[in-house]
Amino acid sequence: MSELQEAKWYVVHTYSGHENKVKATIERAVITRGMENIITHVVVPTENVVEKTPKGNEKIRQRKVYPSYVLIKMIITDESWYVVRNTKGVTGFVGPGSKPVPLSDEEVIAMGIELPAQEVVGGDVDFEPGDVVKIINGSFAGNVGTVEEVNAEKKEVKLLTEIFGRKSPVTIGIQSIEKI
Repeated sequence: MSELQEAKWYVVHTYSGHENKVKATIERAVITRGMENIITHVVVPTENVVEKTPKGNEKIRQRKVYPSYVLIKMIITDESWYVVRNTKGVTGFVGPGSKPVPLSDEEVIAMGIELPAQEVVGGDVDFEPGDVVKIINGSFAGNVGTVEEVNAEKKEVKLLTEIFGRKSPVTIGIQSIEKI
């Protein structure tokens, strides 16, 4: 039955500040139980923000986009529901009652956590170090950068982009950039 179902994105509510612990715990449980084909992704969406220090310097730090929430791409089975729901720090799935409700494709794309379906089919990452790209969504939308590293497995690139007059490294999903 699992092979016929498609994994969908679900939102899980957690205790405040426990998002990364929940993510790590679920990822460990998936590996130890051999559920990699049922629970495929666990994400705590973050964005880079620039803050001023008391001395007036600017510092880039990561901020959770959705505090107290973890996004999970999974196929709902009794076992997968049990693993996620009974993870320490999880208060429950987002949805009416105890029934998890998947995010729509439009919501997933708008959140920037997954590529549109037509881009996923090939699965290829056609970026390489030295490529000049433009960031098309997220907090750095409109910035131009140079690709430094490519992580095809995670579908991410590390690029150097100018932020407040300084070249800064930014790791970003390939769905958020386009070649110039």
